[in-house]
Amino acid sequence: MKKEESRKLTAQELPVGDIVEASTAVEFHTGSWRSQRPVWDSNKCIHCLVCWISCPDNSIKITSDEKKITVVTGIDYDHCKGCGICANECPVKIKAITMQQETK
Repeated sequence: MKKEESRKLTAQELPVGDIVEASTAVEFHTGSWRSQRPVWDSNKCIHCLVCWISCPDNSIKITSDEKKITVVTGIDYDHCKGCGICANECPVKIKAITMQQETK
């Protein structure tokens, strides 16, 4: 008897009112939910990390440079749900993160 292969459902395939087992967003690409996307401008960013601290989805990508200073490197659009918190919390007067309409 051949073992039946199972695959996890995407967010769009889940039935309305379905109960799913506990998990993390790492296993699902939840970025398809958003209607707006944050756009990061590396030239305006001061790397204060307020966006990273504020993001509820851990979608702000960071790394340490050669001097061991943590810097923002981009946005993880696979998991960003477009809530806009990062753009709202950015302290730069000419915003380093702006929200734009999502395009598919």
